[in-house]
Amino acid sequence: MFNSKSKSSFDAGAGNASTLIGAGTTITGDMESNGDIRIDGTLKGNLKGKAKIIVGAGGVVEGDIEGIQADIMGHVTGTIKVQELLFLHGKTQVNGDIYAGKLQVEPTAVFNGNCHMGANVVELKTEVANVMNQ
Repeated sequence: MFNSKSKSSFDAGAGNASTLIGAGTTITGDMESNGDIRIDGTLKGNLKGKAKIIVGAGGVVEGDIEGIQADIMGHVTGTIKVQELLFLHGKTQVNGDIYAGKLQVEPTAVFNGNCHMGANVVELKTEVANVMNQ
C-alpha cells in the first residue's frame, strides 16, 4: 500500500505550482509566487511573481506588480514592472507607471501613467533579479 516509489501530490511540481485567486475572493496583503499566478478576484497589496502573472477580466489589483511576464485583462492601480512581455488585453484599465521589456496593447485597453522601455528597463531587470534572489 505505501511503497517507497509512491509520490505525494504535494511533491509533484511543488516549486512550479500555479495559484488561482478566484472571483469573489479578496486578499489583503502582499503575495509572492514561484509559479504562475492568476487573479480573478481582488488583491489589495503588492504581487511578485517568478513566472507568468495573469489578471483576469474581473480581476483587480490595488498595488504594485513585479514579474517576468504579465497578461492584464482587468484593473490595476499601481506600478507594473515586467522583465519580458506585458500584454494589456481587452478592456484593461491600468492606472500607474509601466516598466517593461516589451509592451503589447490592444486598442480597447486604457493606460494612464508613464511607460518606460529600453535602456531604463535594463536597470529594472537587475533590480528585480536581485529582489527575487533574496
